[in-house]
This record gives sequence, structure tokens and C-alpha cells, in this order.
Amino acid sequence: MIVGVIGAGQMGAGIAQVSAGAGHDVLLSDIDLARAEAGKAGIAKSLGRLVAKEKMAQGDADALLARITPVADHSAFAPADLVIEAATEREEIKRAIFASVGPHLSSTAILASNTSSIPITRLAQASPDPARFIGVHFFNPVPVMGLIELIRGLATSDATLQAVEAFGRGLGKEIVHANDAPGFIVNRVLMPLINEAVFALGEGVATMQDIDAGCRLGLNHPMGPITLADFIGLDTCLEIIRVLHSGTGDPKFRPAPLLVQYVEAGWVGKKAGRGFYDWTGAEPVPTR
Repeated sequence: MIVGVIGAGQMGAGIAQVSAGAGHDVLLSDIDLARAEAGKAGIAKSLGRLVAKEKMAQGDADALLARITPVADHSAFAPADLVIEAATEREEIKRAIFASVGPHLSSTAILASNTSSIPITRLAQASPDPARFIGVHFFNPVPVMGLIELIRGLATSDATLQAVEAFGRGLGKEIVHANDAPGFIVNRVLMPLINEAVFALGEGVATMQDIDAGCRLGLNHPMGPITLADFIGLDTCLEIIRVLHSGTGDPKFRPAPLLVQYVEAGWVGKKAGRGFYDWTGAEPVPTR
């Protein structure tokens, strides 16, 4: 199978890596060829660490990288059997991508979105064929996390669902099926937890260290919700919470003012070096 991945950032590069690792040829794009090549370089660096730890043979790493080809524009996706969009979690950006790539796809190619919250039926309107459009939500970091959420739109065909489910299982992932509702399964449950943790922080219920420790130890979570938000990206969290709020009309999903403030400040988490924690030193330091 030839797999196209649109977006060479953390998520897109991870999808490209696991797809190539499963033996698929991968076409990787971004806003320009330099970004796509940088995405592949990041994969090479990640594989290098695995080789250094003797968790992967050098020959296997080289073979995996050889199956990933950075491309300059969407016209390169003509031979792709499956194209997965992994761009920013903003509907207007995703719709523009679908409109751009659609004319270059074959009449049998499947177009999928890695959206974590936006309704698939609505996104499918911008695709060349809604029957061949589906939501395929990977989790970060993709090579480590063992789950994919599959979201079927109103028009998604049985053949599309079956083909993408087989692809996901071929990557060694567990598959769960979500109905086409805002947030699907995981983010419908997770984002209110993160949002409420930020409300608690803003209201002075406890320090962020105690909120994180309380949830980590009291709920047996691997990390606290505020730390997790920094890893996800506070801008991404805010976009998802806004989708939940607008999509359901339920005031319980209103974004925490402190979360909005941090995003407006550009303090969007680990990727920026600063979010609720400062990540620039050897250990994270609370910023509040």
C-alpha cells in the first residue's frame, strides 16, 4: 500500500514512521518540501535513539527510512491508496487541505483525517467523495501509543471502514469505533478533565503540582492533567474544548479562562518551551 501523510509535525511524522515500519511506502508532505524533509530527519533521529539503545537494528532503521519519501506538493499523492491528513486541529485548515489534495487522488483512494474532535460528516463535505472519507485518530506519540479511534461519517462506506480498520490493525494498533460526535470517545472524556483541572488551578483550589500529583496518584494516571495538557499543546486542548462547546451547546464544556490566557500569551506547552510548566531546564518548573 502507498500511504500519503499530510503534515510532517509530531503526529504526521509518527504516522509516517509506523506506516513505513509496517512495510508501506509513505509519501510525506507539509507546507513545503523543506518542512517535509525536516519531518523525515526527525524520524531518522528518533530511530537513531532506538538503534543506540539496541532496540532496533541499523539495517531495519535504514530500510524504514528508505520507504519514506518527502514530497513538495499534493500532486505527488496521485498513486496513494490512503491519504491521512495530520494538520492543525482547525476545521478551516483541514477543509482547505482536502480541497487541495482531492483533485489529485485516484477514484479508489481513501482520504482520512487524524482529527481528534471535529465531526467527520462535516469534514467529508470538503472531500472528493464522502463515501471514501473517514476519521482515523492516532494518539501521541504514535509509535508508542497502541490505540486508533475510527470514526465513520454519515456517508462513509463499509468498504472504506473495513480497509482502514485492516490498515490500523496491520500497524499493530488496537481499534475502537466511535460515533461521529464532537470529541469522539477519548477527548470527550479527557478534555473536560484537563479543562476542570485548569479551572481548579485558576480558582486557587490547589497548586498545579498538587493537582497533578492528586490525579496521578489518586486516579492512578501516568501523569497529571496539567502536565498532560502541556504535552498535548494548550492550543490543541483549547481548540478541542471549543469544538465540544460549540458542537454540543453544553455550558459544561466552556473553556477555562486561564487556559485561554495561556494560549493568548503563546505559552502553549512543551513544544514552545513554556506552558503551565517551563520546560527549558533540566526539570519542569511551574509558571504559576
